[in-house]
Amino acid sequence: MHTNKETKTSSKKWLLLIDELGKQLEANGITHDQNDSFVADNYQLLKKNGYFTAMIPKSLGGGGVSFKDMCEILVKIAHYCPSTALALSMHQHLIAANIWKYIHQGTGAEFLKEVVEKNLVLVSTGARDWLDSSGSMTKTSGGYLVSAKKQFASQSAEGDILVTSIPFNDPEKGWQVLHFSVPMKTDGLQVLDDWHTLGMRGTGSQTVILENVFISNDSIVMKREKGEFPMFWNVVLTVALPLIMTSYIGIAEKAMVITLDKLKVKQFKPPHITFLLGEIFNSLTSAQVLHKDMIAITNNLDFQPKNSVGVNVLTRKTLVAKACKETVNKAMETVGGQSFYRIEKLERLFRDVQAVSFHTLTEKHQHYFTGKFLLE
Repeated sequence: MHTNKETKTSSKKWLLLIDELGKQLEANGITHDQNDSFVADNYQLLKKNGYFTAMIPKSLGGGGVSFKDMCEILVKIAHYCPSTALALSMHQHLIAANIWKYIHQGTGAEFLKEVVEKNLVLVSTGARDWLDSSGSMTKTSGGYLVSAKKQFASQSAEGDILVTSIPFNDPEKGWQVLHFSVPMKTDGLQVLDDWHTLGMRGTGSQTVILENVFISNDSIVMKREKGEFPMFWNVVLTVALPLIMTSYIGIAEKAMVITLDKLKVKQFKPPHITFLLGEIFNSLTSAQVLHKDMIAITNNLDFQPKNSVGVNVLTRKTLVAKACKETVNKAMETVGGQSFYRIEKLERLFRDVQAVSFHTLTEKHQHYFTGKFLLE
């Protein structure tokens, strides 16, 4: 059994290594942002050093890093390259969901071992699909033929396994949504080069096209009624959102650092700048405290998937998103016109932080979802 001191020492090593790799991660990230390309070299660097399997239990061959520590690692990566952190968080949330199943249901061990052995990159389309999913599915001998267009599939530019779902009209049970995984190199699966965006340009969140892709019966891991909110969604939301928000916490923290650095070299500071600086700090603190609360709710993956848990995490996600955007907006206002130049790092942070508004659930959708829960 590991002591708390040993765990902290191990966690510190993972964080210190990110600082050692930081300059390279940052330089690569800038290049990829400028040419709209996936952060492939940063991925190779992180894969080489074990970050893709770091959270998998040591008993299954992984690094045994805790969920809380992985969040801290991703925040640190975001200080250097937000796109790399965001893309990696999408892989890590699928890992976390499978670790939860392994701990609480005793399933998924072989899958996690395979991820370790092959150093696999997992790609998800779950957020975009939400409850109804999308695409078409027809029964065939031994399985199904599926066709679909799945957008916002982060890191699909270099992913190994696609984790997705398709609606199916079962002759006996009616409309269902079937969940499965499929190798990215499967015949009929194509990744488009269409991720040309305002911000988070290096995440490689391309559109994935499936045309009559064969999915065997054995590949189906879950079936549920279409439109139904399954209890397991509370697991997915609870593990995914704290990880995804790390990128934006990192952005907000970096914006604060840049702003202070800019102000320290200014000889004359108008009085209103002091007030703005206080506002930035308040917004950043709100984001950090609420994010820590999200992480605390997961209790290092020791939680039960109650609806109240999912609602609490979703609500905090909206509040964190707003606080991160406000932090960067105020940083731009405080630094002034020079922050508008591309050569200044704040300009990229401003573009990248805009993506926080589009993660599931979007603000108004979350308001409705939460309000509906409260009325039940």
